Amino acid sequence: MAEGSKECPWALTTPPGSSSFTIYRDLDAEPAQLVCQVGSTKLTYLARVIDDLHAWLVTQGTWVELGASDEKKEPAPGTVEAWARDEHNPIGGWYGLRKGYRGRVGMYIPPLMEHLGLAEVTHEPRNNKMRAI
Repeated sequence: MAEGSKECPWALTTPPGSSSFTIYRDLDAEPAQLVCQVGSTKLTYLARVIDDLHAWLVTQGTWVELGASDEKKEPAPGTVEAWARDEHNPIGGWYGLRKGYRGRVGMYIPPLMEHLGLAEVTHEPRNNKMRAI
């Protein structure tokens, strides 16, 4: 079984270390998705968020605040969360796919990118940041 598959998902922890979650690539979905399981809650994101976010972080050239927030809360400008919803990002809007659960890109995608060796992430109790490697 390949790591990051439905049968063998990545087991990760949020940047502050306060919650564990699993995430895997669903390459059979059209388009490909990342499926994140947090307790009984399932969130789904476009799989391309990994490459698109990495490219954006490279252009930023420095640490960027995560700004994780749920769909109903407005994220702080200039954060990863704001970028993941912005009409000017590569897909023209939300990377989250499940209505009502489209937010939290800034909480669940950075640890995956760190695990994959694409980014560094801080691990403070609050106000975490990331940057591209």
